[in-house]
This record gives sequence, structure tokens and C-alpha cells, in this order.
Amino acid sequence: MKITKIMGSAALASLLLALPALAQDAAAPTAEIVEEAVATIDTGDTAWMIVSTLLVILMTIPGVALFYGGLVRSKNILSVITQVFGAFSMIALLWVAYGYSLAFSGPSEGGLSAFIGDFSNFFLANVNPDSVSGTIPELIFVVFQLTFACITATLVVGGIAERMKFGAVMAFLAIWFSFAYLPIAHMVWSGAGLFFQMGALDFAGGTVVHINSGVAALVAAIVLGPRLGYMKEPIAPHNLVFTYIGACLLWVGWFGFNAGSALGANGVAAQAFLNTITAPAAAGIAWAVGEKITRGHASALGFVSGAVAGLVAITPAAGFAGTFGAIVLGAVTGFVCLWAVVTLKPMLKYDDSLDVFGIHGIGGIVGAIGTAIVADPGLGGFGAEGYAMGGQLVTQIMAVVVAIIWSGVVALVAMLVVKAIFGGARVTESSETDGLDLSSHGERAYN
Repeated sequence: MKITKIMGSAALASLLLALPALAQDAAAPTAEIVEEAVATIDTGDTAWMIVSTLLVILMTIPGVALFYGGLVRSKNILSVITQVFGAFSMIALLWVAYGYSLAFSGPSEGGLSAFIGDFSNFFLANVNPDSVSGTIPELIFVVFQLTFACITATLVVGGIAERMKFGAVMAFLAIWFSFAYLPIAHMVWSGAGLFFQMGALDFAGGTVVHINSGVAALVAAIVLGPRLGYMKEPIAPHNLVFTYIGACLLWVGWFGFNAGSALGANGVAAQAFLNTITAPAAAGIAWAVGEKITRGHASALGFVSGAVAGLVAITPAAGFAGTFGAIVLGAVTGFVCLWAVVTLKPMLKYDDSLDVFGIHGIGGIVGAIGTAIVADPGLGGFGAEGYAMGGQLVTQIMAVVVAIIWSGVVALVAMLVVKAIFGGARVTESSETDGLDLSSHGERAYN
């Protein structure tokens, strides 16, 4: 009505006839912009990253839960799987609240400093379905990294199994996640991060996940003290079939963990996929051979433990190692981790219940340092042009040392804080004797 009063009917008719053409001309640049934005999303890469994310969730719940659950005594299986499930749920929420922002956000996405990001993406502010990260939606990258944070926290549970209060476990993991996992993730994978700027190689989380969790588990176990009867009476796994199933789920899930870290469906993912078969296979056989030589028999538990150690070691090297290098790295790690579990642990008398440090900590250290060797193009690796093994070895060792100290100090402080809050982090002797299933959760796994 307003237009007809201002214009004559002829002028209005001319305007109406011209509108489609005007709209088409105006829409053309917009359509080109939209088309260009959409073109940055590769549907193949996106599909692979969704699958990879699901695989990492599979290796956590139920993979880690069953692997650990079978290793403890029958009176504690529910406590362990509850801690794994609870840790996964809590860390997932903390990740979207502030974890992603502190690990990956900041000026030009480089972060606030070399040690931590900022709160610019607090509760995923500025991240929406239209946000793009490389060739995938940023939300997919957020969720993929969420699963890494979750599984790292659940791995720590194995070191403190069978003797820690449930609330204390959750509080410890929340503190450690905030002040150890997030800074180390930022240092390794953020553009302005300390390790990234040093040129340290960590394809899928040797320092971020395995050294980080292994050291935290060791420190927490030492502060807690050993389980009742440790080194005085047998504390045998109650169901190695569960452990075997859990190990198989871990291996399957690890393809998402390693090959998914290529962040696309490409040749690097294919190499990482193959390495995730050969390295653990070599490590499992090496562990079994080592057992045969030193103890007279190869065990089922040894085979799967060796395979997990191989998976740990190839994690930082997955996209950098050639096929032969992955096999050698896996075999070496199998022998070294066997020594750590069978010899080093009893010698130092620490009670890392499920050998988190012996497999993830030691395996992560061997893998992180070994990455400098297997990545050398002269040995079939895929290091950058002008690669110098000597210089890379120094860089890798420096990153390993910083990660060990950082995670260890944070874990110690976190345990002291938790002990002060809860009046002690350990359950009572009677509760430990009865089992945490009943004393902490009021239920039994087997009736």
C-alpha cells in the first residue's frame, strides 16, 4: 500500500517486472560465496572423521571398561567400570564447557600463550554447524578431540583401581584434566603451543594421551599407597576373557584414534591404519617371546598386554613411520614394557594396579622418542624435507621430559587437594576388604 501511494501504477508494474532480475543479480555473488564455503567441506573426510570418532568412543566404553574390569578382582569390577563411565561423562561435559576453548582457541587460533589457550570458545561460543576446520565441520573436530580427552582420563583409572573413593576419583580427574591434559594438548597440537613450535612430532597423542595418563596414574598410585596384601598375597585378574574382549575393542577403536588423526580420508590415514596393525602385532609377539624366554611360557594376558603396548608406541609415530619402522618400533616396545611390568614395578614396589605406567607411560616414552628414528626418510619414514634425526631426537626427548614433569606435578597437587577435601582419598580398610562394588556402589556384579 505504501509503494502504490508513492509511485504510479505504471512505475510499480515496471518495478515488479524488474525484481526477479535484480534478485538474480544480487543472489549471484551470494551463491558463489555459499558454493565456495560449501566446497571447503569434504564429505568423504567428514564421513571418515565421524566413523573415527565413534571408534574412539568404542575403545573407551566398553573397551577400556572391559579391559580393566577383567583385570581386577570380582568384588571391584563394577567400581572400575563405573569410574570409567563416570570419567567419560564428566570429561565430555568439561570439554565442551571450557576444554576445547583452552586447548585450541586464542588469537588466530594459536592460543593465549605457548602453554594454554583462552576462553573465547567457552561453551563452544562461535562454533556452530557452519564453522569449518580444514575440510570438515569444526563440530566434528570438537567431538573427535573430546574423545581423546575422555579416554586419557579413563586410562588413569587403572593405576588407582580397587582402593580410591569414587568422589575422590572424579575430583582428581577433573583437576588433572584442567591443569595437565589441556595445557599439554595445547602445547602439542595448537599452532602457538610450546611443543608444536619446538617441532616435536606427535601424530595422535603419545605425549598428550599416554605419557600424560601414565605419569598421572603412577603419581596417584604412589600417593594412595598399595592395595591391602600387595606383594604379600596373590591379587589375580578375575576374568581374562573380559580383558581379551576389551583388548580387541581397544585395537579396533585405535584405528579411529590413529588413522583418524590424519583428519581426512587420505594416504596418510592409510599408512597410519596399516601401522596400527603391524606395530601391535609385533609388540604382542615380542612380549610373548619375552615371556617364554624369561618365565617359560607365553600367556594370553601377555599377548594382549604387548599388543596394547604396541598400539601405545605407534600412536605418536602413526603417520610418520614407514611399515618396517612401525614393526621394529612395536617389537622394541613389547620387550621394554614387559621389563617395566615384570621387573621394574616389583623392584620399585609401587602399586600401579593395572600397569598404566608400565604400558602407557613407558610405551608412550619409547614411542615418542622412537618417532624421531622411524620418521627418518632414510629409514622409510615420512619426516619433513631436510629431516635431521639427531636434532629431532633432542626435540622429542625435551618434549617427553616436559610432559613427565608437568603431568607429575599436577597429579601430585591434585591428589593432595583431593585428600584435603575428602578427608583422605582412600576407602576404609573394611570397605577395601569387602570390595568397592558393595561398599561404594551398594551392588554386586555377580549374584
